Amino acid sequence: MVSAEPTDVVADGHLRVQICYLAPGVQVLLPVVVPACATVRDAVTQSGVLDAHPEIDISTQKVGIYGKVRALDEVVQAGDRIEIYRPLTVDPKVARARRVAKTRRAGSREGRKWVTKEHR
Repeated sequence: MVSAEPTDVVADGHLRVQICYLAPGVQVLLPVVVPACATVRDAVTQSGVLDAHPEIDISTQKVGIYGKVRALDEVVQAGDRIEIYRPLTVDPKVARARRVAKTRRAGSREGRKWVTKEHR
């Protein structure tokens, strides 16, 4: 966890957090002030990102804080960046295989690194 900056704690028991959402062609980073006892779900709802982007369904999509998946009922801390993750569009193994094949077709040495000398 990142330590809270003095500007992340607002007077009267409120905290400043950020809501982050990325989609193709969309980058959202919203500052939100929430009560000190607010959960991840409360912060996301209060930010208005669900109204602006109806494709987000936090009941099925994962959310996290600074790259670590967290439960919706977890209490937020001052300065947290709450990230809403999209579902994967391609299996990571398939994407890696495609990149390797593309590099090999291009003829670079890096693409031939794991090919035996007989097949180069």
